[in-house]
Amino acid sequence: MNQKQLKEDLKKLFKSMDFVSNKFLHDKTIGEKELQIYSNIYQQLGLAWEFLGLQCKHHEGYKKTREKKEACMMCGKIKGVEESYYLLPKKGIKKLGRRLKPNSRKTFKNKNEATLVNDTIDFHGAFVNVDVHNSYKSKLLDKEINIADERIVSLKESGVECSVDQHMIHIKMDKSKKSPGKKVYGGFPWEIKRQHLKNFPVIFDFDENYQFLGLSILR
Repeated sequence: MNQKQLKEDLKKLFKSMDFVSNKFLHDKTIGEKELQIYSNIYQQLGLAWEFLGLQCKHHEGYKKTREKKEACMMCGKIKGVEESYYLLPKKGIKKLGRRLKPNSRKTFKNKNEATLVNDTIDFHGAFVNVDVHNSYKSKLLDKEINIADERIVSLKESGVECSVDQHMIHIKMDKSKKSPGKKVYGGFPWEIKRQHLKNFPVIFDFDENYQFLGLSILR
């Protein structure tokens, strides 16, 4: 929305909210039934404020409040407070949040304290998860270990899961239609016997210097 038009709409909205609040909500003579009606109206106006505030770019700066917080001079929202909703355009790139990375050298007591974000979205049938956390303590076989800080982005689509972190890209295929073996192994291509390579439908992309560029997996 045009910021000039947004400013005008916000002014009208604030006048409406003040009118309902001063005229009815603070009227001690008003009946309980009427009070509930105007309370509902005020709540709906509050939702409209939430919607318009999501479109504000806060270009006019902030001002100090009595509580020593910073409020946007246009929409009135407090700086640094996490939004309850997201506003996404129907067309074009949808942007949610901002790119986070581990930001502390401290090892936290548990993952909950170490987590910066762990969010999932079902986007047109594809599941995307972003997990960013600092280092934290955990246990393995009753022994205390430190889990390294990490940023992990995972995508699940049609039974395939791809995870990308700071050191590795891992692809997990859906084995529900086949009978998997009892054990899971891992190894480099040259470690696999030639007669077994036919079970790996992988095509490597590389340049004339045999530098790895990518790969394709046939399904």
